[in-house]
Amino acid sequence: MAKVRLLVDTDVLIDFLKGIKTAKDLFRSGQFDLYCSVQSKKELITKVGLKNSEKKAIKALLSEADYIIAATACAKKLPLLTRNRRHFEHIKEIALCPHYIYEDLVMNPPK
Repeated sequence: MAKVRLLVDTDVLIDFLKGIKTAKDLFRSGQFDLYCSVQSKKELITKVGLKNSEKKAIKALLSEADYIIAATACAKKLPLLTRNRRHFEHIKEIALCPHYIYEDLVMNPPK
């Protein structure tokens, strides 16, 4: 059986790094080829412990990050797995995975 290709959003990567079981199970299942955008990588290396002024500047700079992630999903023709569905559901050019629940992905992989 072929693996399901998924683009994962930054929040899913953070969950994995935090040791959240759902994300760990997803990454370790062997049923998915997982991808992330360059933007997600940039978001992950953001420094912790920033001043409020620095956080505001970064948020302003990254306010369009979701569009870069969506563009990656569209260009690569990959469904996007994210907890932040409301950030992406208005973008008709991409497919969102039904839910960020590991069991649902195994039982109902995106087509």
